[in-house]
Amino acid sequence: MLISKAIAHPDVFEHINPDDHQVAYGSCQRWYPTTFQRLAGCGPCAATNIFYYLTYEQRSPADRLQSQKDWVALMKELWHYVTPSLRGVHKLSMFYKPMLAFAQTKGIELEYYLCEVPEAVYRRPSLAKMIDFLADALDNNAPIAFLNWHNGEVKNLSRWHWVTIIQLDYEEDKGKASVTILDEGILKKADLALWIKTTTLGGGFVYFTKSNGD
Repeated sequence: MLISKAIAHPDVFEHINPDDHQVAYGSCQRWYPTTFQRLAGCGPCAATNIFYYLTYEQRSPADRLQSQKDWVALMKELWHYVTPSLRGVHKLSMFYKPMLAFAQTKGIELEYYLCEVPEAVYRRPSLAKMIDFLADALDNNAPIAFLNWHNGEVKNLSRWHWVTIIQLDYEEDKGKASVTILDEGILKKADLALWIKTTTLGGGFVYFTKSNGD
């Protein structure tokens, strides 16, 4: 039996891309103004997706992101916190620590949760444990940032790259699983079981929830 978990309001990410008048989903690093930002901006883009989703319900209609221009404004703001080095945002700590700091500037306290997938195969969590982690996040209505150092045999994932997971589909025995992701303003589906089996470098996952009282 196939089990599905997803965030409650995926439509929050939908907006019209003025370049082709097609629906875009969330942020896209190609929209950044500078060459380096366009090359290295996947981390800040994932941060933008997640922060916007976590704060959507508290925003007034006038403060919601209705256009690509609105998304880029938040992407630029997040860039100053989730700032890539010459190697990009290549560690989970380079993502979650500045996200916590950025949220505090907005009066929001976040808690973070990690699932690391080390390069050493013997240290990696099982597929079942990864599924449990992602399912817990989505049960808490939290999109997940996915750092992929190496895509293995998953052709529609880019290596050394961040994407945002908004849905998980898995078999009841947890032998197979796929994720729906936001990547470059596009919805994609990626084979999670194939990734954990074939990635040579690993990566990791992180999600956030608001602290009690926010």
